[in-house]
Amino acid sequence: MNSLKRLSGFLWILLGVGAIYLMAQQAGVEIAAAAKANKGVLDTKMFWYIIIPIFTPIMLGLCLFGWYAWKGEYDQIARDSEHLV
Repeated sequence: MNSLKRLSGFLWILLGVGAIYLMAQQAGVEIAAAAKANKGVLDTKMFWYIIIPIFTPIMLGLCLFGWYAWKGEYDQIARDSEHLV
């Protein structure tokens, strides 16, 4: 079970990094398309300027969770407060 937790931690890291990359790529594509079509550039930029700062820390938190899982921080899970050492 611990090896499954560690493998899933690596997958969480990949998912977080991939999501940040895809979000930035999609923002670039949509802003460039709006600029080329000469319509709604401000709306598109404003949308992505709001979305990127909100979702980037969430994805970084996902990567951090994956890092802790990959390093084995979740191998021992306390059942009650007596086992918290």
